[in-house]
Amino acid sequence: MLIRTPKSSEIKENQVTDEHVYQNRRQLLKSMGFLGASALLTNQHASASSWFGGGDDETFKTSALEFSQPKHFQSEDVLTPEQKIISHNNFYEFGTGKADPVTNSQSFKVDPWSLTIDGLVEKPITLGYDDLYKGFDLEERIYRLRCVEAWSMVVPWIGFSLADLIKKANPLSSAKYVVFDTLYDPEQMPGQRNRFSGGGIDYPYVEGLRLDEAMHPLTLMSVGLYGKTLPPQNGAPIRLVVPWKYGFKSIKSVVRIRLTDKKPTTTWEQLAANEYGFYANVNPQVDHPRWTQASERRITTGGLFSRNRIATQMFNGYPEVATLYTNMDLRKNY
Repeated sequence: MLIRTPKSSEIKENQVTDEHVYQNRRQLLKSMGFLGASALLTNQHASASSWFGGGDDETFKTSALEFSQPKHFQSEDVLTPEQKIISHNNFYEFGTGKADPVTNSQSFKVDPWSLTIDGLVEKPITLGYDDLYKGFDLEERIYRLRCVEAWSMVVPWIGFSLADLIKKANPLSSAKYVVFDTLYDPEQMPGQRNRFSGGGIDYPYVEGLRLDEAMHPLTLMSVGLYGKTLPPQNGAPIRLVVPWKYGFKSIKSVVRIRLTDKKPTTTWEQLAANEYGFYANVNPQVDHPRWTQASERRITTGGLFSRNRIATQMFNGYPEVATLYTNMDLRKNY
């Protein structure tokens, strides 16, 4: 059991962004001139709405995004304050502590970027940095994200359907699985320099989905949150979000998406197969070996270690995906 003592330098409760500020975000950004009718990405290389402030070349800058807000992807759940989302992260490439990623990633370079889609496809494609924003209609989706450590967040992700990206490459009929790779760059990512500093992982980080899971309308490639491009600790410039699966399935800083006919061995399967299975579906009836899955701590305006717990829902409360697993034993296929 890991007992974590918060550092004095971490964010204090009175520094957290008030919820109503984000709820009025569209009006606020418009009043600041960030959401022009024809603008898709405003001032990509400047601090249009940097959460860290400006002036320091070693500080990562985020920029305002233009996006739609489809009603069926909105939610009545209370959002997790932005400051908690960007300061409490799992991203072992930048360190194994929850505060390490934000501390160690601020000089991370995302432009230029290259994302390749290949494997069992008719038309392999490569996207550059600008293509991630200009090649797709960006949407904001309010998704719950459940972590295996029994805490959860409600996050306003911005991105596009993974299905839209895969369709551009024309998958072959023999394709059955989709494999994802994180960037491998030990000079920028200190956790990749040796397995001790990177949680014992043999990098690069690899994740996978079945093709039908990848093509489900809920599966998102995210390029932003809270109205802005992703900060590095959250997976800049592009990451996967699969809301009915545990958070370790949300691979960050993706550089390759490969279609294959064979089930891949993912990083966490390789590292601890008895704890982290390939499917990673949220199933409150199956306990993790080291904690219960039946309930969770929803991180909202309370402390990160609040005693306020709620019951965990099957598939994280997304019952529309249940048909993907008809006749599967979800205790065995965890």
